[in-house]
Amino acid sequence: MTEPSDRPEAEAGPRKYVGAVENAVAILRFLAHAPGAAGVAHIARETGINLSTTFNILRTLTKEGLASFDTRSKEYRLAMGILEISMPLVGLDQVDIIRPALEALSRHHRALIGLWKITPQDRIVLVDRLVAGNVVHVDMALGARLPALVGAVGRCIAARRDLPEAELRRTFATLRWENAPTFETYAAEVAAARGAGFAFDRGHLFRGVDIAASLILDHAGQPRFGVSGIAVAGQVSDGELDALARELRETAATISRALYGRGGASHR
Repeated sequence: MTEPSDRPEAEAGPRKYVGAVENAVAILRFLAHAPGAAGVAHIARETGINLSTTFNILRTLTKEGLASFDTRSKEYRLAMGILEISMPLVGLDQVDIIRPALEALSRHHRALIGLWKITPQDRIVLVDRLVAGNVVHVDMALGARLPALVGAVGRCIAARRDLPEAELRRTFATLRWENAPTFETYAAEVAAARGAGFAFDRGHLFRGVDIAASLILDHAGQPRFGVSGIAVAGQVSDGELDALARELRETAATISRALYGRGGASHR
């Protein structure tokens, strides 16, 4: 008998997922964000899962105490069993909850992964950073502070704020870069971030450093954290940096949903 490999997933071959588990998670997420109880047909329609499959999953979730069934209304809602599963997370700092997702990103990409908290003082503060393996990487000290609209994270924040051009230009004039872009370039990249949900900084904030970033949004769509991938220029190809940016966006959307009930990605 072959023993299970303890190699990282990225080295263990193609990823395989269990469809039944994915469907159960989709139903639980729907119930978590639904305004009230819902019937089988409604849940199946909203999740895109076959009606009979939805019924069987709901019946199983009810048996396991993760969902409850109202015999009068014939509707389902989340049950107390969810608390048993989530209890270990209660009381944890948000950074601790986010860290496993950052660790996964660091394993998949040859870059330092940073988590930036957006403060009321219009600054971003580095509150966590991770890098896997022996990759040569840029390092930044925890607690490092930058103006909110600078760099790749800053372009994403500017995109969410959708400032008038005159105000954006005034703010841009106050920013400090090692290799400043022109305002026209910066504004175009902010506009691109508005559509894509991620942004890049190619050697502008720090010379010789490539950065990709996206945002974690709260329930109202306001940026709460920035997530960035930081690499030595030339260490990753353009395609790899683009793939990193897209995974940052998807990871940020997942975290937004988990922490704040925000279902969408970090773009409009």
